[in-house]
Amino acid sequence: MKLNSHSKPDVMKNQKKIGIIICHRYHTCGGGKCFRALYNREGAFDIYGKDEDVVVVGYSTCGGCPGGNVEYVPEEMKRNGAKVIHLATGLVVGYPPCPYLQDFRRFIEEKYGMKVVVGTHPIPEKYLKTHTKLGTWKSPEWQELIRPTLADEETRIAYN
Repeated sequence: MKLNSHSKPDVMKNQKKIGIIICHRYHTCGGGKCFRALYNREGAFDIYGKDEDVVVVGYSTCGGCPGGNVEYVPEEMKRNGAKVIHLATGLVVGYPPCPYLQDFRRFIEEKYGMKVVVGTHPIPEKYLKTHTKLGTWKSPEWQELIRPTLADEETRIAYN
């Protein structure tokens, strides 16, 4: 493998670097579902090809309502090479869903010029059933927000 002037393998240039921001109510989450979905390219991670080298360069909570970490965490992730920020599925499936989700997306895109994807792992079946019964995601806006994390029933059950 050929080395560049900084003695890092050239393969580093081809990495797709991302950051993940999770809801603070899940601050003790180890990220198992997110990392499994990234490895399997499921949920919102299906936008990356299986042959793409995707690296998580930052993982943090929003900081709690109203999301104070969202003001500076994306900057650190960007310094680490992130081009995309994923707002974790927990911000969508928790009850109530994050009321600041759209604000976070607009802020990060505007301030940091980064692409923002709503979602990480597929929505677990138990959450889909609950939110469907409650009518939480009926609006066209919510339908657009959950689209990247919808999956077939078998996959949703695997993420319960």
